[in-house]
Amino acid sequence: MDIQLEKLDPCRWLIPKTGRMRVPGLLFSNEYLLKDIRKDQSLVQVCNVATMPGIVGYSLAMPDMHWGYGFPIGGVAAFDLEDGVISPGGVGYDINCGCRLMTTSLLATDMADLMQTMVSELFKNIPTGLGSRGPVRLSKKDQDRVAVEGAAWAVRNGYGEPEDLDRTEDRGTMQGADPSVVSERARTRGIDQLGTLGSGNHFLEIQVVDTIFDSQKARAFGLFEGQLTVFIHSGSRGYGHQICDDFLKEMGSKIPADSLQLPDRQLICAPISSDLGRRYISGMACAANYAWANRQILMHWTREVFLRTLGIAPRELGMHLLYDVCHNIAKREEHTVNNRAKTLYVHRKGATRAFPPGHPLLPDAYRATGQPVLIPGDMGTYSYVLAGAETAMQHSFGSSCHGAGRVLSRSKALKMSKGRSIHRELEDKGIFVQSRGKRTLKEEMPDAYKDVSQVVGVVHEAGLATKVARLKPLGVIKG
Repeated sequence: MDIQLEKLDPCRWLIPKTGRMRVPGLLFSNEYLLKDIRKDQSLVQVCNVATMPGIVGYSLAMPDMHWGYGFPIGGVAAFDLEDGVISPGGVGYDINCGCRLMTTSLLATDMADLMQTMVSELFKNIPTGLGSRGPVRLSKKDQDRVAVEGAAWAVRNGYGEPEDLDRTEDRGTMQGADPSVVSERARTRGIDQLGTLGSGNHFLEIQVVDTIFDSQKARAFGLFEGQLTVFIHSGSRGYGHQICDDFLKEMGSKIPADSLQLPDRQLICAPISSDLGRRYISGMACAANYAWANRQILMHWTREVFLRTLGIAPRELGMHLLYDVCHNIAKREEHTVNNRAKTLYVHRKGATRAFPPGHPLLPDAYRATGQPVLIPGDMGTYSYVLAGAETAMQHSFGSSCHGAGRVLSRSKALKMSKGRSIHRELEDKGIFVQSRGKRTLKEEMPDAYKDVSQVVGVVHEAGLATKVARLKPLGVIKG
């Protein structure tokens, strides 16, 4: 299927409404990234999403977009409450996969001789890998409390400080969670995975702030050049994956695709106002809260490893949460559509909020600067911190990209990396890496991802979020 694009400006491309599309498509990209975007079927998926009931505005795609389940990864779509739908494929299997950035009082030069030791200690103490199990043992009652309370449960049980919640999206708790809708299979998968990093593109990375783009916002975020920071990328583990899978199957069996006139079975969905739609939203909230608790515990253990390995006091370390954002979620939000305020369910799959200064949902600390937007790169290049901007509210329902975005499938990455030592290549760049196996490193090698500087450049030039700082990796642990 040949998708026609109309160039609106250097960073925006319109897909005109054709066939059964209810709204046009809108792609944020530049000429350089567009070459890779055209290599898969993600543009077709943008058009498919545009056919869904109740969609408003545009079917949107961020510059890190690539092919996904139903929706493209990097896709954003908003649905009207009255006649719109909720779609598990528009959220993703890893519900509330997200990022958390911690600042410290340390300079990277303070750690130069201890970096390899620190990476080894983190790898030893942070459970990683597919199906990894953590030391947190939950009763059924506790698991339900995690599902309802999220990061607040973790803090209440000694994993962090109350102020961490002030720097977490939605204070780490999504309202409306109902554990009674969660299957026994999902409960079983999640019972011992709390506080685990997982596998694939999930990571824990020690970084250094190597460039400041906006000194005023960097100061507000607590960032300075040469500073040591820690970036965590993880989600809801098997618990969220199973919740997604359960509802996809139930929707598929109860709602005929023909009745919704869906061009792709993977777009299966349910009306927001239906019992099935409401139950999915409650289950999604359970998984989102599990993920926030998970990242809160990972942060706490990371702080403890630093303190123990360096032999310093908490005040000397000065490890604080800058922000925690999620990028696989559907949120009920207020937006302006055709000059009218409307309540919508905004699906962000591989996309993150980028709320501007003054937005009522921002914590007091960032009300003047705009929301911190955390964009991880791959383990061999840079990550970025941006700040949400007003243009995002006008053009993307307050959304930005979420990362570099894959350019190679995992199977293609394995073929391309044949005969190479990714571990050695990264070490030659001064980046120490530990993982459960060589396969993960090859699947996640830097060549498998787009140029994150190009992706962030589009977001910045389009005015969705503005660059604040760039972070360079020094040490990484992966599953």
